[in-house]
Amino acid sequence: MSSIIRNAKNAAVKQTTHLATAQKKREGGGFVVRRPFPNKDFRMVDPILMVDHLGPVEYGPGEALGAPDHPHRGITTATLVLEGNWQHKDSNGNTGSLGPGSCQWMTAGRGVIHSEMPGDDLYKNGGLFHGFQVWFNIPAKDKMCKPEYDDVEKVDIPVAYSEDKLTSLRVIAGKVNDIEKKSIARVPVYVLNVKIKKGAKPYNLRLPRSMNGMIYVYNPQTVLIGTEEREVKEGQMVVLDLNAESADPNDKDNDNTTLIPLRLPENAAEDASVLVLAGKPLNEPVVQYGPFVMNTEEEIYQTMLDYQSGKFGKIEGEEERYAQTRAAQKKDKQVI
Repeated sequence: MSSIIRNAKNAAVKQTTHLATAQKKREGGGFVVRRPFPNKDFRMVDPILMVDHLGPVEYGPGEALGAPDHPHRGITTATLVLEGNWQHKDSNGNTGSLGPGSCQWMTAGRGVIHSEMPGDDLYKNGGLFHGFQVWFNIPAKDKMCKPEYDDVEKVDIPVAYSEDKLTSLRVIAGKVNDIEKKSIARVPVYVLNVKIKKGAKPYNLRLPRSMNGMIYVYNPQTVLIGTEEREVKEGQMVVLDLNAESADPNDKDNDNTTLIPLRLPENAAEDASVLVLAGKPLNEPVVQYGPFVMNTEEEIYQTMLDYQSGKFGKIEGEEERYAQTRAAQKKDKQVI
């Protein structure tokens, strides 16, 4: 783990720390994801447990893959659909259809079975799919809470703009200027989908010093991040030091927030897209076994017993979803 250089006032000089490149792997029913973390260098950015970049992938008819019925306990998931459509069902009776620009939140709490499948149109006719799934931890006191579910349509996600209108921020969760969007996550979090157009002036992203944060670049245009202008390329994630010296040390809210500059290189060939994630750290023990995230090994063992004994419930139509997945797997053309 690299050290952080600090100045005489004990404020970090660099606003960015670790840089990670997403690695491809298969998840769910076999779809390919790019995962910047967890990786061998760091396990989590507390309370962010995992980030999966889904696609972009162009499916033919009958090729789209999903994640049929599977369990979770002890986490909140946020699923962002950028292109395509996605269907959710769970053992609490919740159903949802996600279109481009929408977000689905699910707090698994004490336990839930859910399926995440391509929408009927995407599966039957093929098309482009692109999205993200992020896992957030839940405080120990809330691990066994009642599961919650919330679909947020594109029209219900507010957008903030820079002064020159060339940088836009879709506020899926968190606060930008006077725009604030809350989520069902059991810990304060930020989820911002940021677009920076060619010719945009540098934008100072404001994030709370009380949080841990990261930025992931997800299209081919490189972005310069932090006061040190660290070069972050497509498929790379950079961890932020939100206690570092702000881009404006005289900022009126310098004690509580910091300003992280984002800008494009002078010779930028196209617009840039980045995902900004942040959350208030829990500073609690984390024990993970696949889709289960608890605080002790004993709790994980009990979770497995509860799941195997059927306490998470079930969803009607499980075999049909697995049959659809097997059929799509036979047509799979994705390469890792």
